[in-house]
Amino acid sequence: MIAFLSLSGWASAEQYDVILRGGTVYDGTGSPGRVTDVAINGDRIAAIGDLSGDSGDSELVVRGSAVAPGFINMLSWAAQSLLSDGRGLSDIKQGVTLEVFGEGWTLGPVNRRRYESDAAYRRAVGPTVGDWTTLGEAMAFIEQRGTSPNIASFVGATSIRAHELGMVDRSPITLEWNEMRALVREAMEEGALGVGSSLIYPPASFASTAELIALCEVAAEYDGMYISHIRNEGAQLLDGIEELLLIARDTGIRAEVYHLKALGEANWDKLDVAIAAIEQARSDGLSVAANMYTYTASGTGLTVCFPQWVEEGGHGAMVRRFQNPETRARILAEIRGAGVGVDNPYRSIGSPDKILLVGFRNPALASLVGKTLADVASERGKPPEEVAMDLVVEDGSRIGAIYFMMSEENIKKKIALPWVSFGSDAPALSPEGVTRGQRGHPRAWGNFARLLGKYVREERVIPMETAIHKLTALPVSRLKIRDRGVLRPGNFADIAIFDPDRIGSSATYENPNQLAVGMVHVFVNGDQVLRDGVHTGAMPGRFVRGPGWQRLQ
Repeated sequence: MIAFLSLSGWASAEQYDVILRGGTVYDGTGSPGRVTDVAINGDRIAAIGDLSGDSGDSELVVRGSAVAPGFINMLSWAAQSLLSDGRGLSDIKQGVTLEVFGEGWTLGPVNRRRYESDAAYRRAVGPTVGDWTTLGEAMAFIEQRGTSPNIASFVGATSIRAHELGMVDRSPITLEWNEMRALVREAMEEGALGVGSSLIYPPASFASTAELIALCEVAAEYDGMYISHIRNEGAQLLDGIEELLLIARDTGIRAEVYHLKALGEANWDKLDVAIAAIEQARSDGLSVAANMYTYTASGTGLTVCFPQWVEEGGHGAMVRRFQNPETRARILAEIRGAGVGVDNPYRSIGSPDKILLVGFRNPALASLVGKTLADVASERGKPPEEVAMDLVVEDGSRIGAIYFMMSEENIKKKIALPWVSFGSDAPALSPEGVTRGQRGHPRAWGNFARLLGKYVREERVIPMETAIHKLTALPVSRLKIRDRGVLRPGNFADIAIFDPDRIGSSATYENPNQLAVGMVHVFVNGDQVLRDGVHTGAMPGRFVRGPGWQRLQ
């Protein structure tokens, strides 16, 4: 039952499941915080206001704490990690209550025949594939298995392409083209939020703009969104932005840039031009926005240093190219800039001492974790470009790497933009349990807490109410998700309660696997998943479906 307080201030005594008493409530709309009470019944917010005459089965005095809607992780890689450990601890400890997947690769659709027969496809899809073939089935599987945060997903354009074409560089034929569009339609009707792409990575980089437009036309029919890791974030940043805007114009779809940034010092000034292009598009009536993470280093595979054609056919084909002397010489020449081709992070970064190696599969290489590519090149007495190829062969993987390529000034500039939300671009991990051995980027552990601690409290780049809005109502409005993102009677009770004087990130590049501090309580769908900073073990998360599914109900 939902109780509303009358304008006169009088209300009969009510009994609620939970009352949060005396916190500073930031409702997500951007309004300043106000000291008041919040009540929960079942999975919904029941009342907000002076509830001093009412009682709850459970009551939490949260005076001095900020009470906010649960945060939205607009770029999450937690799909696989939640299958291993449904707690999502590194994100729950930051107040994240909704993980949004979809940067190119998604858990579905999966071509079972190709998965069994094609090693390159199997390696790309990932190690955990259950009894599903579609995205909706995969998301329902996570929900049934148990997850603390809610989950939602775009359908990955990479997954769509690989489903029909595998890892090859060619255009789809008519039959494949039609099947790809049908897969998007199926995903949208199952609850996908739209189409997500990651155009810097093969095989997504093999897709033409026309192919992406064809997929987005279908998503737009269901009021979905297009969200993209654009083709280049360095020297060709502006070309990448223009392609996204072209897709938005041609299809009428809402569009968003994943982790907006300008990579490489020589390209930092391009961010202003990119922002101006997006703002002009918004003024022209396009629904365009972006998200970001709060760090000056990016994180991806060491393989992005190589020309994109090197990865055609998958990992095995790439290794064979490295082992062929003539092909190896061609690759080295292109990495070093002797050939014509798309800019890559190695060329943009300008120095191998800014590439930190953080993820290996081969235990024999574990001692290299925390060293730079320059360090390993010096130890081996070989050029760093050759060492990069050797390491990929020895490890049998893309190798996790961190690239120090961005400007702190640009980070603050992006945070202040009213149309930018936030995503970790990382899995949800734990310092203990099955995910504890995964070392990577500190953004997995501190992206949201760092915003509130460093950039709100310490540096005052934006006020608290604005930050909360950009973590909650803004992304929810972009995704067109119902009944979340704002603290309002009738909405789902996804709530983050934190100490504004303590909230912050402990994670560093040297020691990333440290949980954030200052988050006190977290509720997901009315169930408490964090109590006094400790995970309760509850897994009430749900598959949150997008506007296409909602229309069909």
